[in-house]
Amino acid sequence: MKIAMISSWHVHAKDYAKQIMQLPQCEIVAVWDENKEAGIKWSKELNCKFIDDYETLLKDDSIEAVVINSPTVMHTDLIIKAAYAKKHIFTEKVLALTVDDCIKIKDAIRRNNVKFSISFVYRCSAEMIFAKQLVDSGALGDITYARVRDVHNGSIANWLPESFYNKENCGGGAMIDLGAHPVYLLEWILGKAKNVVATLTKVTKREVEDNAVAVIEFQNGAIGVAETSFVSVYTPITLEISGTTGSLIVKDGVSYANGDTDGKWVVQEKLPLPLPSPIVQWIEGITENKKIDLGIDEAISLTRLLRGVYESQETGQKVIIKY
Repeated sequence: MKIAMISSWHVHAKDYAKQIMQLPQCEIVAVWDENKEAGIKWSKELNCKFIDDYETLLKDDSIEAVVINSPTVMHTDLIIKAAYAKKHIFTEKVLALTVDDCIKIKDAIRRNNVKFSISFVYRCSAEMIFAKQLVDSGALGDITYARVRDVHNGSIANWLPESFYNKENCGGGAMIDLGAHPVYLLEWILGKAKNVVATLTKVTKREVEDNAVAVIEFQNGAIGVAETSFVSVYTPITLEISGTTGSLIVKDGVSYANGDTDGKWVVQEKLPLPLPSPIVQWIEGITENKKIDLGIDEAISLTRLLRGVYESQETGQKVIIKY
């Protein structure tokens, strides 16, 4: 399968290219970039051609799929055009900045019967899969609370690109980027959200937030807390789940306690196999017709919840999530 890399803007773009090049059924044959200089440089690194005009790239029938790594504000236009050119589509999260744009993307994907996936990497991890399985088994009882914290020090160690602080391009800061992971994990574990209230702060005084918390009430009565930050250190991704008959923690491993353990905390040594990474799932879904777990509806749900987070910050009010 011949793939074109669409923009090197996002920090994960080069990792996606690396994963693709490790798969024998794939070949990166072209690069397009909104930054011509960056695109030419990347195409040389990938030993493929640089195509200056996106429309020209899409008219190339030999290109079967595209990987979208552009500024988020460009996603809607790039993805819809790719869908109508019959290209399969993988995108960095988030899908788009508004739910209306997400729905337009869904319509384009469905009308043109192309395969789509989005980068929800933690839904592929063995630890998170075990947590989901334990919740679904009822071993923790009715879930009343869950908390996910995903942070790094990109703003205080100054390794995060300055482009990540451009509100127009990104739609926000830490919450819409890194905070997407806690949000989609909470929805995966707890179901549909009912409302959200959020607090976002600017520790390093940039245009967008670098420190954020959202508290989400779910339709089953559970409370979910999504925490994220570009100004925190030495904290691995953390998941805490509390239910009426047990609790679980994912933090450098998995441990839990419930009635079967007599209330004692035990370390779960045997974990399920991780799923292939989202981009590998997408490629295998196209080339081998395997199931792709991360689809357009999950992508839309993430944008819906994140829009609620930002509306809450702007208004200072709790926001009802409308489906």
